[in-house]
Amino acid sequence: MERLGTGIGWRPEIADAVERMPGIDWVETVAENVCPGHLPESLVRLRERGVTVVPHGVSLGLGGADRPDEARLAALAECTGALGSPLVTEHIAFVRAGGPLTVSRALEAGHLLPVPRTRDALDVLCENVRIAQDALPVPLAVENIAALISWPGEEMTEGQFLYDLADRTGVRLLIDVANLHTNHVNRGEDPARALDELPVEAIAYVHVAGGFERDGVWHDSHAHPVPQPVLDILADLASRATPPGLLLERDENFPEPGELERELSAIRLTVEKARAGSVGLAGADESARDTGPGKSVAGPGSGRGDDGDGVGGGRGGASARERLALAQAALLSCLVAGTPVPEGFDRVRLGVQARALAAKRAGVVAKVAPELPVILGEAFRQVFLDYAQRRPMTGGYRRDALDFAEHLLRAGLPEDAGARRRLHDWWLERSGPTPPSRHPAARLARATRRALLRH
Repeated sequence: MERLGTGIGWRPEIADAVERMPGIDWVETVAENVCPGHLPESLVRLRERGVTVVPHGVSLGLGGADRPDEARLAALAECTGALGSPLVTEHIAFVRAGGPLTVSRALEAGHLLPVPRTRDALDVLCENVRIAQDALPVPLAVENIAALISWPGEEMTEGQFLYDLADRTGVRLLIDVANLHTNHVNRGEDPARALDELPVEAIAYVHVAGGFERDGVWHDSHAHPVPQPVLDILADLASRATPPGLLLERDENFPEPGELERELSAIRLTVEKARAGSVGLAGADESARDTGPGKSVAGPGSGRGDDGDGVGGGRGGASARERLALAQAALLSCLVAGTPVPEGFDRVRLGVQARALAAKRAGVVAKVAPELPVILGEAFRQVFLDYAQRRPMTGGYRRDALDFAEHLLRAGLPEDAGARRRLHDWWLERSGPTPPSRHPAARLARATRRALLRH
């Protein structure tokens, strides 16, 4: 496993600070925010200095019922090549549901949602990971996610699920210790047990991040300092094996560079102390770790599907993909479209998750279309949340922003004529080619959109 060292999540807001930070061996960047033909100058300079850059995907949806989208895989491969990366990472999550497998409209979560730890979900995930591995030019590592909700009827623990995934596919693991803490608070799962059961030798690197607790629910915000319980889990992991790489994640609410450097120092020191304390004790409980559920002769989830590739038919004649598709579509529809709560789920916790999804959706739309909060003023957030309750997201965030603006205009909003005119002009500019094409067909399309909005 390649040694990455200590790194930080590269974000445009802290690009200059990252370039000046001492002791940064590598950075991670969100793959979907990188245009391979026009790399940010900061990333180019870091690459020229020999700093490794790893692309981190967030939209592939490897845990979803559909096979990975070829275009998304091609874009991820292109990004990896442009950055000269030694590996690429994604999440064990689903981000969309519905569509042909369920004969229902396709829905987007706009967020990473947990897959059920069942044999069906594992079979589908393993095949999706293999498809991605074949399409990518470098090794793939997948990350455990933070979750607000639990699936009913799960058949494996997180450690068992991760172990079987790595064992069956050879995929590497990106272990997020902050997510282990989140799942401890929200789902009552023991981080130490997860570390006992997962294959530490498959770890590519480790994420460390902060969050906050509200009303007994831990929110993995990536906008707060790293708390001590997260560092404690990192120490536990480091006492078992030296992580090939460590990375501090921060996505917003960025502190002064000095504070980020102190957090990085605390992460390094935590690992150093854990490794020093484990000297002479490495073999003390090795036999216990070697007989965990993931390494048993016939551990849960270790079997293949009926057709040999893990996604065959079975119960009721339906395939694992079809069963998973129906379950995920029912859950996502409940979260974003207000349909009934699927059987076995915690109604209160689903409400928390639904509000979190809507809040994130509003926040991201405000980032991808910063003109909207300016045009609508303080009313933007509440107006958007009211809109989101009735209209689930069916495309990306850019499409969501355009649909939101069109909805307001059709309703004769905002009431202020000047604001409505500015929103109208913004919508016309953004919904057409950029810059506006003078081709007759494009001009006709813009005229048609104007006519529609007048009716």
